[in-house]
Amino acid sequence: MPLYSVRLEMAREPAFPHGNPNRGYILVLPLDQSMKIDPAEWKANRQACTVERFWDGERTELGYLERHRRGQWVFDYDFDDDEDEEAGFRLGEHAFNRGEYVSIAGHDGDMHTFTVVSVVAI
Repeated sequence: MPLYSVRLEMAREPAFPHGNPNRGYILVLPLDQSMKIDPAEWKANRQACTVERFWDGERTELGYLERHRRGQWVFDYDFDDDEDEEAGFRLGEHAFNRGEYVSIAGHDGDMHTFTVVSVVAI
């Protein structure tokens, strides 16, 4: 299975005009040849598809990449609590190449944009 470690860091936004490398995610994802999430590989190896959320000195949150019935990809930190999920905007359509942008709705429901800063095969 082609697994990759993908590091996302907050891109520029009004509160952070230069971005914020202390807010982001480290994802372990199965990516296909076009560097998009491979749903079949995810389904076969769900436990390997992890999320690590780091946020300005807050306690690091650990979770999993999950897929809702309608196809939306989310980061789930507690399977018993639907309120903690963070949804990616069209996450399945994004190519995870260095320099690309990804939007994620955080715990507060606000959409934030992140830059793919590294993609490493593991």
